[in-house]
Amino acid sequence: MTNSLTTEPLLTAEDLYGLPDDDQSYELVEGRLVVSEPPGMWHGALVMRIGTRLTAFVDANSLGLVVAESGYVLSRRPDTVRGPDVSFIRTDRLPARAVAHRFYEGAPDLAIEIVSPGDRAGELAHKVQGYLRAGTRAVWVVYPDTRSIVAHTPDGLARLHGPDDAIDGGDVLPGFTAPVAELLPE
Repeated sequence: MTNSLTTEPLLTAEDLYGLPDDDQSYELVEGRLVVSEPPGMWHGALVMRIGTRLTAFVDANSLGLVVAESGYVLSRRPDTVRGPDVSFIRTDRLPARAVAHRFYEGAPDLAIEIVSPGDRAGELAHKVQGYLRAGTRAVWVVYPDTRSIVAHTPDGLARLHGPDDAIDGGDVLPGFTAPVAELLPE
């Protein structure tokens, strides 16, 4: 009797892009498919609130593009594709429109992840580190329940901004500032 081990083949960004639209949320982590339920209504409202505030600033200053839930190929062989809730890319890094309908090859300048009730701390930390290793210059992790945002930077700093604080864009979005209480209302 022969005993053989079978393993699932690793997926690529192209495989992920070709999946049918079934109302699930997918990411690819080191070639493995990660499936999550669609986020709730409050999550979607916060994506719009934060995204709208960032878009107004970015557009007024011609800095680039703010997008929601768009895929970024953070690494290849094996492929990792993440889709932050909100992200920003500088103008000089924007792809040509002909390829903009696919996943972006590279990391966003700013990635924003809004924590959902089922998110685990270890998975969030792995996600933040993956963005930073791939070249993201700032990652904001938004905690709706505590009305706080933790801003992570490549130098290893993580700065907590509570409801009485303002968050700024640092060197990624110079001049941007917003009260956390306005981004995360009660």
